[in-house]
Amino acid sequence: MRHYSQSAAPAFACALATFSLSAYAEESRAAVNELSFGGYYSKGDYGQGADTSILYFPLSYSRSLGHWNLQLSVPRLEISGAGNVLVNVGGLGRDDFGVLDEGVSQTQRGMGDTLISATYQMPALSEKAPFIDLGFEVKLPTADENKGLGTGAYDYGLQMDLYQQWGKTTLFATLGHRFRGTSALFKDMEDSTFVSLGFTRPLAQRWSGGLIYDFREAASSNSGETHELLPYVSWALSSQWTLMGYAVKGFTQDSADRAAGLQVNYRW
Repeated sequence: MRHYSQSAAPAFACALATFSLSAYAEESRAAVNELSFGGYYSKGDYGQGADTSILYFPLSYSRSLGHWNLQLSVPRLEISGAGNVLVNVGGLGRDDFGVLDEGVSQTQRGMGDTLISATYQMPALSEKAPFIDLGFEVKLPTADENKGLGTGAYDYGLQMDLYQQWGKTTLFATLGHRFRGTSALFKDMEDSTFVSLGFTRPLAQRWSGGLIYDFREAASSNSGETHELLPYVSWALSSQWTLMGYAVKGFTQDSADRAAGLQVNYRW
């Protein structure tokens, strides 16, 4: 059964995933609860004269029952920069969006946008067929758009996840589309499609690792697409506790130059 947190790495809302390496069919259908806390840091110039840095601390709760998984994530956020970079979006181009003066670095802190998601894990079609998850996400605009911490609009997302066991390796892919609401300040925001490809496999007893490639279409008419790689490693401290660390390398102007994060999960 797949367990994931869309808030673990905010620049990769649909990419970062952790997987149970036991067979999907062996997973109990009893209610499962999971509490996670993460820390994320990124830095990049996004094609501007000054760097923008982001600190992001999400607290998430998820509950799985049967084939359904429901998740709520509430983050704390700090952004230092010129005001043209948004969490879960990336760079928005050089234009002045009216939040902060371009080229002037300021630090803004506060609550980030709240994420609510529901995922349906489809029954296996056959022993050799890939597993399929269908997900729906709502972004509640709890971040202060006047501080440049969010758009102030509701966003909605649809995605499909496929994953296939191949020996000890799990291959996975995500295809999704994000529908962005109208923002009074960020008026050039656009709907966009995202794609992720990756794998995970055991490295040693209680250790696993993998690599994710993430592609996102431009989030606004003033920005470009993003291509990023995310290697990660996970350590199962016990049957209830898991610690995961990851790094991010961006390859386009509108993604962070570098980023890293940690997440701890408690499951009961």
